[in-house]
Amino acid sequence: MRVGVIGFQGAVSEHMEMVDAVLGRGSAVAVRSAEDLEGVSAAIIPGGESTTIGGLMRSSGVFNKLRELGKKGLPLWGTCTGMILLAKKGDEQTKRTGELLGLMDMKVRRNAFGRQKESFEEKLQVKGIGKFPCVFIRAPAADEVYGKCKAIARFEGRIVAAEQDNFLATAFHPELSGDLRFHRYFLGKL
Repeated sequence: MRVGVIGFQGAVSEHMEMVDAVLGRGSAVAVRSAEDLEGVSAAIIPGGESTTIGGLMRSSGVFNKLRELGKKGLPLWGTCTGMILLAKKGDEQTKRTGELLGLMDMKVRRNAFGRQKESFEEKLQVKGIGKFPCVFIRAPAADEVYGKCKAIARFEGRIVAAEQDNFLATAFHPELSGDLRFHRYFLGKL
């Protein structure tokens, strides 16, 4: 079993280490081309700068291939930037990201909690996981979920984690928490 981690920017190695800790060494692979997605059982879109990651995903062919695989049922998890890219709708700032994958029934807001200097940590109750140490870095939030998409965690009334069928989105960075439960939860979809 191989889990692809989109490898252009962000906490790529941290996600890979967490996947390897849950599934066994060598289970995680960095994805930088559409071909790298061949044979993966799931994929993770890490945080970073959404305009940059989105642009690199589009120019490499990863964007269209990931969308196609997601529609066919491949489990996808987006953290921070990944949450933005998985959404169907976004705020005015989100338009700078470019085209979204449009896979999850949610509307997101970039930088919902402020800029980099307003980064913070908070323990939140997450449905299906319990109390979890959440690391927010220039984090987005979902203003709205609809259709099949359901909120599984909130902070100050804002949706910071959502789930829909084979998709999972978090505004925070579980890969930076040292806690494997979110990765176990996602990989349980396999």
